[in-house]
Order: sequence, then structure tokens, then C-alpha cells
Amino acid sequence: MRVKLAKSAGFCMGVRRAMEIVLSQANKGKGPIFTLGPLIHNKQVMDMLRSKGVTTVEEPSGLSHGSIIIRAHGVSPEKRRALKETGLRVIDATCPKVVRVQSLVQFHTKKGGTAIIVGDPKHAEVIGIVGYSRGPAYVVGTPDEIYSLPQLQKPFVVAQTTQNKETFRRIVRKVTERFPDAVVFDTICDATSSRQAEVRSFSGNVDGLVVVGGYHSGNTRRLMEVARDAGIPAQHVETEKDLDRKYFAEMEVVGLTAGASTPNWMIRSVARELEGIKGKRENFTWNAIRKASRFLLFSNLLISAGAGLLCLAAEVLTDNRPNWIFPTIAFCYIYAMHVLNILLDKGASAYNDPQRAAFIADHKAFLLALGGFSVAAGLIISFFQGVNTFVFAAALTASGLVYGLPLLPSFGKAARSRLRIKDIPGSRSLAESLGTVAVTTLLPNIDRKADSLTAIALAGFALFFLAFAKAGLFEIFRVQGDLIVGTESLPISIGEKRTVTLLKVALLGSACTLSAGLLTGFLPRFALAMTAPVAAMFLCVLAYERRWLYPGLTFEAVSEFPFYLSGFLAVVAAVLF
Repeated sequence: MRVKLAKSAGFCMGVRRAMEIVLSQANKGKGPIFTLGPLIHNKQVMDMLRSKGVTTVEEPSGLSHGSIIIRAHGVSPEKRRALKETGLRVIDATCPKVVRVQSLVQFHTKKGGTAIIVGDPKHAEVIGIVGYSRGPAYVVGTPDEIYSLPQLQKPFVVAQTTQNKETFRRIVRKVTERFPDAVVFDTICDATSSRQAEVRSFSGNVDGLVVVGGYHSGNTRRLMEVARDAGIPAQHVETEKDLDRKYFAEMEVVGLTAGASTPNWMIRSVARELEGIKGKRENFTWNAIRKASRFLLFSNLLISAGAGLLCLAAEVLTDNRPNWIFPTIAFCYIYAMHVLNILLDKGASAYNDPQRAAFIADHKAFLLALGGFSVAAGLIISFFQGVNTFVFAAALTASGLVYGLPLLPSFGKAARSRLRIKDIPGSRSLAESLGTVAVTTLLPNIDRKADSLTAIALAGFALFFLAFAKAGLFEIFRVQGDLIVGTESLPISIGEKRTVTLLKVALLGSACTLSAGLLTGFLPRFALAMTAPVAAMFLCVLAYERRWLYPGLTFEAVSEFPFYLSGFLAVVAAVLF
């Protein structure tokens, strides 16, 4: 089954911000945490928050200790004052887009205007907005309700941020017919508008549509309304278990979108469940290729092979005669480190990639044995290359294993988390990049008489920047799961946008290093060819930033392409020169 994923699917900015605030407080472990009403309308996310000690309350009565968080929907000024009087620490996670609507209502009603709010009168966001009005405020949900309004002085229109765009336009048309002097503010969130527009764009391009999100989520239900209005056969599901496989088996292409309160891991689970359905014209060969690709990715064999090919490129870049010995060592080392550290990381993977986590759980013994075999094989091959090579390989293996383990005995969860290298902000990308460079560039030259240490240094820096960009990109993919378990990754520490910028700078550094080495004569002509993998990785970063591709199996495979390209170019260079 071919799945077309909407670029805007998943958490909107306001929900993501609220989640980050709540999870940050929960991971600090300082006193009880309460949210005023459910943080988002998603049962699975709420279950996860409860497991982390976050309690939902409708009223703060009887509470006097801890923190209470105002969710993205916001509250009225009266409710805000009541919260402060409880003595609880009040943390405001109101979406900035909702704050704008509240401010508009407060400002214009203070000047004698009358608010017409397009939305659901029972929705928490609308209740909070009404509270900011200094005079009567009227909530309408359909165009016909405009005729039941009294004559209004200085009317103005705002909308609940998750309103249906077409419904809002129809209501505004009726408002301006009856009140020609009415001022209209389109306060529907951009994420909501683009999400609904993407659903309409699926019309004629897909055979059906799946909308993922909580059954009680207003913005998710509105996506279903948009789909029905556009004549697209659609199904609303909370999880992949709700999919009607027989219904979709008659289709070739299925669209996939999700509400603003749907986390990435649920979208990925539904996407992969859909991909696993045999489409109407899908043949055996294509199905077998897909299953094989999934196995290679889940088992980390594809990533490890990429490291081996990068080592081949490093050999040519440092002007050595390439062979398959050191690429094999690189393959074994990277495979062992990935597998063993994934087996030790039992938290974030369950949220970042549920199907991969399930695969690892089902094949744990096999993967552990294969990881141990890879360690042994890499060390044995290193031993026959020289004493220094063996010692260096053993040190690399030991440091890789220590990365995910507590450095000292500790008592209590909080103490243990401070004693692991992996919990240092940004350490994962840095460690992966340093490990990749060490095994691909430094290890092959330990027992060799290098003609130029400068060439090795330049090659090392260039490949470090390339590996860092890939590692950082994968950290962005895993950010939601890392937030949940409290891992201080690079995107969490400095933000997603800054991380993307940093990755671009790193790739620029790689290209500049290769160019400098070529111009000064320290690196061979192959350095020019290596700018192609750097450019390919830059396109991968750009593909994420521009939402050309959605994080998932396909994107993971594409992100490995620059490493494979470097190996292919190395083979061509070795044959030709």
C-alpha cells in the first residue's frame, strides 16, 4: 500500500509547546504536577502523562502544594486569578495564537466593541476567550445563528483557532451582510488552515484517507468534516488497531493526516500499518522488497553498512590503497554499538518508533548475540592488523559501551541519570560522530606510516561534520520520545530550528574542509568528489526543514544515501586512479 502523508500532520506549535512545558516539569521531579483539564484530547498521550505523575484536575479546590499548568486552550482572567489564590505554582502553557484572540477580544470590547466568536461554546478555548470580553460576547457555530443575534454596536468577528476555515468564511459572509460595519479578524491558526487545505488537496489524488487523532479532539473531527465535504472516503482512528484493513485493501494510494494533538509515534504506527496492507495492484516482489528493507533498517544493518562504505571513502581520501578489512571493522563496530545501546535504551524508542521497539523486543536474543559477535569479529580482525590497531579498537569498543551505562553506583533514579554520558545535552550526536570518525579515519592509519598527518586530520574533520549532520538529523526525528523520557538531546537543548541551522553549518564546514585540503594539496582529487555526499546530506536536512519528506522508514533510508554514495565514489576512484 502506498501512503501519502500530509506534511502538516501531528503536533501544532501550541500543543508541542505545552507538551514540552509539562514534560520538562515532570522530568525535574519537583513536587506534584496538575493540568487544568486534559492537556490535549488524546487518550494515549494522557495515559503516558499519568504514568509520569501528571494529574488532570477540573478544579483546583483542595490543592495547595505543587504546580498547576494552564493548557494550550487558555483560561479566563477570572479562572487565572482563582488559580493564583490556591497557592499553587501556576505555569502558563496557553498557545500564543490563543493569546492573540484573547487580546483582540479584550482590546476591542474595552473600546465599546461587541465580540462575535465563531466556535464551539462548550470548548475550553472559547470559554476562556469569552472571559476576556468587557461586555456581551456572542458565540456562533453556524451561519443561521447570525440572524438570531440582536442589533450590535461596533461588532467584530474572531474565531476559535481550530475552526473549520470554510465554515468561518460562510459565517463571516452572513455577518457582513447583516452588519456591514463589522470588523473581521481571521484568527484561525495557520497550522489548522494548512492541515485542512492539505486534506482538500488529497481529493482526486488518493483512494481514501485516514485521519489519526483522539475521538474527542475537535480539530481532528473537523478534518473528517473537511474530508467528507471534499468527497474523500475517510476513516477516523485513534491507533493503528482501529484501522479497517479490509476496507483499505481495495485501494492503491491512501492519504494520511493527523490532528494537532496526535504525537509522531502514533502517526508512524498507523503509517506502517497501512504500508503493511497489500494494495489492490501490489505484487509479491514489491512486498518482499519492502519487508527486506524494513528488516535492514530495524536491525541496523543498513546503518552499519553505510559506516563501512564511509570508511572506504576515508581510505581513498587519505591516499591509502583501499581494501575491505577496515570497512569490515567499521561495520562490526558501528553495528555492535548501535544494537547494544538500543537494547540498553528501553525508554525513548518505545515512543520514537513503536514498531522498531517491538522488533527489537521480539528479536532481543538474536540481536544481542549478533552484537556480541560483531564486537568479537571486529577485535579479532583488528588484532591481525597490528598491536596499536587492536588496542585502539578495544578502547573504542569500551568507550562505546560505557556511553550508555552509569559511570558510578548510584541510588535513586535522579542520581543515576546524572551519571551517564548519554544524558549530557548533545552528547549523543557528538559521541556518534566521534565514534564514526575514529573507526573510519583514525583506526585504519594507526599502524600505517602516514605520509601526511595533515591529510588524516583534514579527512577526519570533513567526515566528522558529515556524520554529525546525520546524527543530528536523527536526533530531531527522535525528539518527542526523548522529551518523554527526559533525554537532553541537542534539539531539546537548543531547539529544533537552531539544530537545523547547526547541521547546515556543519555541512558547510565539511565542504570547506574538503576544498581547503584539495587546494593546499594535502587531499587528493577525490576530495572534490566527496562534496557530492555532503551536498546530498544537505538536501536531506533541507527535506526535513521544508517537509518534503516525513520522518519514517523512507527518510531513514534516504538519510543513509550520502554514506552509500561516498562508498560508491570511492570504488569508482579506486578503479579509475
